Amino acid sequence: MSKRIVRNIFENVNDENIALTSEISTKLSYKDLKLFIDKISKQLAGNGLSNKDRAAIVLPNGPYMASSFLAISSYMSAAPLNPSYKSEEYEFYLKDLNPKIVLVEKNSENPVVDVAKKLKIELCEINPEKDGPSGIFNIYEKESEYSLPDESDEALVLHTSGTTSRPKIVPLTNKNIFSSAENISKSLNLSENDHCLNIMPLFHIHGLIAILASSMKAGASVCASNGFNAIKFLDLAKSEKITWYSGVPTMHQTILLRAHRNLEIAKGLKLRLIRSSSASLPPAVFNDLNDVFSCPVIEAYGMTEATHQMTSNPLPPKQQKAGFVGLPAGPEVCIMNENGEVLKQGDEGEVCIKGENVTLGYDNNEEANKTSFTNGWFRTGDQGYFDKEGYLKISGRLKEIINKGGEKISPLEVDNVLMDHPFIDQAVCFGYDDKMLGENIASAIIIKSGETCSENDVLQYAQEKLAKFKIPKKIFFVEEIPKGATGKLQRNVLAKKFGLNN
Repeated sequence: MSKRIVRNIFENVNDENIALTSEISTKLSYKDLKLFIDKISKQLAGNGLSNKDRAAIVLPNGPYMASSFLAISSYMSAAPLNPSYKSEEYEFYLKDLNPKIVLVEKNSENPVVDVAKKLKIELCEINPEKDGPSGIFNIYEKESEYSLPDESDEALVLHTSGTTSRPKIVPLTNKNIFSSAENISKSLNLSENDHCLNIMPLFHIHGLIAILASSMKAGASVCASNGFNAIKFLDLAKSEKITWYSGVPTMHQTILLRAHRNLEIAKGLKLRLIRSSSASLPPAVFNDLNDVFSCPVIEAYGMTEATHQMTSNPLPPKQQKAGFVGLPAGPEVCIMNENGEVLKQGDEGEVCIKGENVTLGYDNNEEANKTSFTNGWFRTGDQGYFDKEGYLKISGRLKEIINKGGEKISPLEVDNVLMDHPFIDQAVCFGYDDKMLGENIASAIIIKSGETCSENDVLQYAQEKLAKFKIPKKIFFVEEIPKGATGKLQRNVLAKKFGLNN
């Protein structure tokens, strides 16, 4: 058996099959993709980079972001970063990750350019081949022979929000990615006849693995769109003749609004399936998607530490249960109590997983590893139970992480940013129910004695320091932060205290 490494995900596919399409360039075949990956590996090796090094990628969604991930992770570790981050965020992430290079667009004006220069990290501008197919570019002129990574070598590294303000580094190995791509491809019964329209950000595990890597495993193709655009979605899906797409609930809801006005186009797509993950899909939306697009809706459950997928609803003729995230689909899944005991079917507790797609542990974070692993099981922080048919229901969150439309946010991280404001004495952020996003962010704020500060002042300050998705939607100015009976701060009850949740 060949190595379970990223470049071998598509080793057995038909070279003539199409791998990538886009809105801006010609189709890329698997033959040309493999040649491209080999060329980039030679260029990286020729310039002193090894399998053990990291490369940060800061590119907009599209074919170059897709191909750069496939090429970089096939040789070394790819560290995709959100291109909408602010300078301070880039400085934190680059210091934390310590990459050898940062990949950017030619003549990029992204703030990461100045940050990389400040930190003395080499900037590499991708140089697209003129009139070349989707995603093809050069980095360096010099090339040399290279060695393949091992299964245990890191191929992808992402941050995930923790219950403390410091995001945790999640290293994912070649084996993790290969296994997860295989699991998802099998769950969705993907084949070389499938064509997916990617609307997910390619700095997220969802887009990278559930869409891109899983399609490559099946020899299928992906349209690497420039990002999610609800207005263009139906027309692009029609012109690309897609067979499926995957998204988060907010995307599905927005697509539905357009689809109801264009039912003929929606029905005419003849989708084989729609997949949903990253946050719970409201049952009403589940049923609406099913009706409008006349295809099964496959709700799955994933997280970065699992290289995305843990459970998935099955394809027909098996049942898809609205409100449930399906059956185990790759790793082993159990329900465990706080004492580390595995509970029986029907009992509620913490969802735990183990398997070849699960990270071996956080990077340089012994404390998090101690609390997150029990007897080889990774503790997800999600509360749930299995019904009598073995379908998993997520019933709550044990940790304080806010899940805003699939974006995981540490409330303490936002607290600390707001409390750097010269007029703010205390800030406590918390999640509250949101029909579109699942959860949104609010903040209770105490102003320093003798100072004045408006909601607009707070939001303007936050906009300068935080990515857009982390900025609180609601601000409450208070004289005292409500606490629990023991005097301990309880973020999970604040929404109810401020009348945001029933």
